[in-house]
Amino acid sequence: MAVQTQNLNEHNAKVVVQTFLNALNDEDFDLAKEQLASDMHFKGVMAERKGAEAYIADMQKMKLKYRVQKIFAEGNDVCTWYDIDMAGKTIRCCAWYKIEDEKIKSFEVIFDPRPVL
Repeated sequence: MAVQTQNLNEHNAKVVVQTFLNALNDEDFDLAKEQLASDMHFKGVMAERKGAEAYIADMQKMKLKYRVQKIFAEGNDVCTWYDIDMAGKTIRCCAWYKIEDEKIKSFEVIFDPRPVL
């Protein structure tokens, strides 16, 4: 039974992240925000945000598009490998999402920012 529970948790965690990224792609910022814990924390290469309101406000301005290559999950941790377009350049990124109570509690994104500097 423990393996089934773990598989279900991993599936649910992946669904939360996939729903979040799809909502951002569709510019459905309300749905994207529903996937975030209100006190979530984002850490990126060039910025850090605390709180779902602040993060979504930035995403509404940036309107990034995500092309997911792969999603991995282990328990409530989800890792995505994806491309985004920034300033007309394609940037390969990796993000690590931590899910709590079926919401994104925190995530960290790494990428090489040199093409957009």
